[in-house]
Amino acid sequence: MFTYVIRRILIAIPVLFGITIINFVIINLAPGNPIDMYMTPDTPPELLELRKEQLGLNDPIIVQYFKWLGQLLSGNLGYSFSTSESVVSLIGERLGQTVLLGICALIIGLLIALPIGIMSAVRQNSKFDYLMTGLSFVGTSIPQFFLGLVCIYIFAVQLGWLPVGGTEDLGGGGGFGDRISHLVLPSIAMAVGIAGRKVRYIRASMLDVLKQDYLRTARAKGLKEFYVTNKHALRNALIPIITVVGMEIPMLFGGAVIVEQLFQWPGIGQLTIQSIMSRDYSTIMGLNLVAAIIVLAANLLTDIFYSVADPRIQYH
Repeated sequence: MFTYVIRRILIAIPVLFGITIINFVIINLAPGNPIDMYMTPDTPPELLELRKEQLGLNDPIIVQYFKWLGQLLSGNLGYSFSTSESVVSLIGERLGQTVLLGICALIIGLLIALPIGIMSAVRQNSKFDYLMTGLSFVGTSIPQFFLGLVCIYIFAVQLGWLPVGGTEDLGGGGGFGDRISHLVLPSIAMAVGIAGRKVRYIRASMLDVLKQDYLRTARAKGLKEFYVTNKHALRNALIPIITVVGMEIPMLFGGAVIVEQLFQWPGIGQLTIQSIMSRDYSTIMGLNLVAAIIVLAANLLTDIFYSVADPRIQYH
């Protein structure tokens, strides 16, 4: 396993470099530049040119890329064009908030999807199965921003049970209960879509396993249906489930861009929107690099969990 992990990491390095090249080209082909943010009717052109020179924007794209790459290899992602802060510190301050939100949303989504998917498979073609399948389509189809607005209107504005946004109340001390209350609505806004997508996958995976002969043998030996379904069937249905959960991790970070902006959650999703609006090239490059690393790491973890779920899978 260790050799396999090292080999995957070595393969991922050139992939990361390729991603950075594509991102850098796309960013620099976009209309406008960071200097536009400094432009006013009274700004002298000489000052704008000086600022462009300071930021290195007068260099050819290939020179700019290799300068950025040199900073990356030295452990530095550069400095924000808009705030002059270190990109590493900017992302580091917010990454934990996005990871927390993503993990909570994923856990809630799976806690909803697993029992519903299993029961739908066990009760195939029943009223419960049809109802849950229909609701899963609804959950998948509802846009996150719309669901988030509905949650805010019902639970924050009308009922007053939960806060509208942020991570803690002003002057509230930021205790555990305060943090949890702020986490509920954005987590639900992301979890509903996760649950809707996963119910169908879990149901289909369980249906394939429930038809196997070894489960009939287990029932014939007198095992209770609960153990047959949740111990034997679920264990062998985990491989496709792990696959779709691994694919969900990159989507979580994509969804966080919308949800964090809506709920004013100070994560990298909100930072992404702010960086795009201010044409902060260096921060956008850093965020794209972090996203690429997360996607590659999610794929590697998925492979590792395969061998945990099924000991027959061995990596060399």
